[in-house]
Amino acid sequence: MLRFTLLWLLVFFLSLSSSSARPAPFAMRISCGARENVQTPPTYARWYKDFAYTGGIPANATLPSFITPPLKSLRYFPLSEGPENCYNIDRVPKGHYSVRIFFGLVAQPEFDNEPLFDVSVEGTLIHSLNSGWTSHDDQVFAEALVFLLDGTVSICFHSTGHGDPAIISIEILQVDDKAYFFGPEWGKGVILKTTSRLTCGTSKPKFDEDYSGDHWGGDRFWNPIRTFGQNADEPRSTESSIKQASVAPNFYPEALYQSAIVSTDSQPDLAYTMDVDPNKNYSLWLHFAEIDATITGAGQRVFDVLINGDTVFQDIDVVEMSGDRYTALVLNTTVALSGRTLTITLRPKNGNHAILNAIEVFEIIAAEFQTLPEEVRALQALKKALGLPNRFGWNGDPCVPKEHPWSGADCHFDNSGSNWFIDGLGLDNQGLRGFLPNEISQLHHLQNLNLSGNSIHGTIPSSLGTVTSLEILDLSYNFLNGSIPESLGQLTALRRLNLNSNSLSGRVPAALGGRLLNGASFNFTDNAGLCGIPGLRTCGPHLSAGAKVGIGFGASLCFLLLVICSVCWWKRRQNILRSKQIAAARGAPYAKARTHLSHDIQMSRHHNHGHARTAAENGPSLLS
Repeated sequence: MLRFTLLWLLVFFLSLSSSSARPAPFAMRISCGARENVQTPPTYARWYKDFAYTGGIPANATLPSFITPPLKSLRYFPLSEGPENCYNIDRVPKGHYSVRIFFGLVAQPEFDNEPLFDVSVEGTLIHSLNSGWTSHDDQVFAEALVFLLDGTVSICFHSTGHGDPAIISIEILQVDDKAYFFGPEWGKGVILKTTSRLTCGTSKPKFDEDYSGDHWGGDRFWNPIRTFGQNADEPRSTESSIKQASVAPNFYPEALYQSAIVSTDSQPDLAYTMDVDPNKNYSLWLHFAEIDATITGAGQRVFDVLINGDTVFQDIDVVEMSGDRYTALVLNTTVALSGRTLTITLRPKNGNHAILNAIEVFEIIAAEFQTLPEEVRALQALKKALGLPNRFGWNGDPCVPKEHPWSGADCHFDNSGSNWFIDGLGLDNQGLRGFLPNEISQLHHLQNLNLSGNSIHGTIPSSLGTVTSLEILDLSYNFLNGSIPESLGQLTALRRLNLNSNSLSGRVPAALGGRLLNGASFNFTDNAGLCGIPGLRTCGPHLSAGAKVGIGFGASLCFLLLVICSVCWWKRRQNILRSKQIAAARGAPYAKARTHLSHDIQMSRHHNHGHARTAAENGPSLLS
């Protein structure tokens, strides 16, 4: 009975722990240009086919590095497709993510140069490819840690005029919500761009997957560095297990701490120098574990950590701070760099040597504020309605990254609302066709709209009158028809209105005509059907809308009565003709009898009437 009870308790606690276990993190891997889902060795990760995410052209891929996923296809974006092209991926759960993009080369003879382009995530520029990137394993991809809050992610590629962007794969891997917490600046408005990630004391590059790392840490790539050079240090390694490695929120793989670089007597300082972009803030993560068998306890290895000569950590004793040998220790600091180099120096104390297992360096980027969503939707509707050519691009966010705004769109930042909005739109003489959609009225902050010199047809949407910020409206030299909406009279800020050289008709709204006396510049010429202001033809009597409806209704009623009377007369005429035809066909005896009878009655009435008249005339003489 006791054994059964213990077994039941064991099953209960196992089921309780499994039910409360953390679910697997969200992971989306896209094989760009692929028509089918694929799996790749050695981990057999699943890559989804590239379907309906973006434009561009699929092609066969040349892999620039052996660390690039072994995928056979890519997608490239010629400049004729536009300067901005984006992958827009939906159904991404709210959370913190590692986003990684691998670049490639098109496997065609005419594509013999490595392309140079920019990469943005959610409107924030995270990477610019430099010449020679194909020769460096840690430059064949871009990676950043971002917060995704609205169920979607936009990853855009911006042409710089040096070849066509070519993308082999995109990975969106969920990480712990608190991963890489680095201080007060950390949060949803900050992006960490991976600058460098090194595993020390080994010559084998590895991903977290190769280390059998926890999936909640992402699938980080660790570039190997066996020595810092000049025979000033030497590698160390161990097969002993490492404690406290894979713990929340960063979940580092245990194997990361099983190799290290240790300084020597010939050069006590352990130093590493790397290139960085100047005038940026960087988050540094230094990884330690005491794996040297000659160190048996606390106090035997103590050192300071300096960044570009400034001490950031003092008296680092790995054994004491981690709690034991073969135990992971992670230190983090944030530094502002004005120069182009970052030097990490470990300076031993009391003649001891320094040790270092791994390095991570992230550039801290303030996430860009985005354009008001309703204005983005308005521009997308305008793009569709006007059939905007592909060369314009118009993908992603119109205003960010600031280095790549949409062609023809003028942006302004609203400090109070922390949003970008569109205050100008210049698409004149671009060969546009189509019509003006009602959604254009959602550009509430528009001050200047110039669509002149195109082939736009249809009517001017009355909703345009709600954009009260408009100061300049130029729709001249198009094929617009119909009347000028009365609502344009509500545009009290309007200083210049050009509607000339269209096919507009009707009366110019009185509110617009009156504005001419106040110095506004309006041009309505070359519209044969327009009337009502000096320079145009004179309009007929002005009727209110109600009068026009009444006249129309009365005319319709008169026409209907006329039609009814005509039909009745025609039917009566037809009946008379039919009766005559029947009478003629039968000899008409009955008709003749009726005629004689009628004649006799008339004669009798005439005779009696005459007799009565005679008696009346002679009556008095007889009485007298």
